[in-house]
Amino acid sequence: MSGADTPTAIVTGASSGVGLHATRALLRRGWHVVMACRDLGKAGQAIRLLGFDAAAVTPMHLDLGSLDSVRRFVENYRRRADALEALVCNAAVYLPQLREPMRSRDGYEISVATNHLGHFLLANLLLEDLRRSRSATRRLVTLGTITANTAEFAGRIPIPRPAHLGDLAGLATGFKAPVAMIDGGRFLPGKAYKDSKLCNMITSRELHRRFHDATGIVFSTVYPGCVADTGLFRHTPAAFRRLFPPFQKYVTRGYVTQELAGERVAQVTADPGFGNSGLHWSWGGRRSAERSPFAQSLSVEASDQARAERLWELSAALVGLRA
Repeated sequence: MSGADTPTAIVTGASSGVGLHATRALLRRGWHVVMACRDLGKAGQAIRLLGFDAAAVTPMHLDLGSLDSVRRFVENYRRRADALEALVCNAAVYLPQLREPMRSRDGYEISVATNHLGHFLLANLLLEDLRRSRSATRRLVTLGTITANTAEFAGRIPIPRPAHLGDLAGLATGFKAPVAMIDGGRFLPGKAYKDSKLCNMITSRELHRRFHDATGIVFSTVYPGCVADTGLFRHTPAAFRRLFPPFQKYVTRGYVTQELAGERVAQVTADPGFGNSGLHWSWGGRRSAERSPFAQSLSVEASDQARAERLWELSAALVGLRA
């Protein structure tokens, strides 16, 4: 894939949005990027449109909604490369208008299956690859979201149907039909997405607790700002897609471009200033010129150690790993 002195990153969901622009920013830093994508045709179009050096990227198929696909991806990657410096868990699905749960190939609700369980398996399978890297920069970066971390709002803004995992009753029952929510409650598609992202942030902290001291891998989460016009929102109502970007630009001032969000993800992945493990990175300031990175606290629910350990055990069982 890449030369001996060229660091390699795997970026999931790299064919569009933040993942694509994080890829672009990493290429500018001299990295080789494995674009782990469900749609390789879309990835090829993006490579041509942005003029990427074909030798600097390797598109590879990965469907995070299929545990078999995750395992095949890892097997194929290992046949083609012998080094890995960074894994960026970026891909996500958001399907807020579903009336009934959509199921993954393994029978799990699709948001949790893709955003959490697929990344959980991928991260665990690639830990040894990251550990073996000779580079001083070995990082596993996961995209978080402000809507799953109430600490970022400091209680100032109520979140409709906020992320809440309860006692993980839905996962404990096996997470198959008719169960579709982690807490075992009734299906709420928007909450399912927020729950899955809360799981992402909890999992990153648990990876840090379990593996950082032994491996030296830096585990981080990042909220790069509100990319209000990304394809993540393509399944939302038309009125929402029309009004959400100006609302974020002129009212909350939280809006960032896809390019800037990708640059911030690349910073957390590759730059020296982000070498502390177990942190959640965010950007402060109301105006873009004032914004600077800082370590943001996580909510009480995201920081609950007992819940984190239980989530790990149940997730490991669902994806076929030993806890």
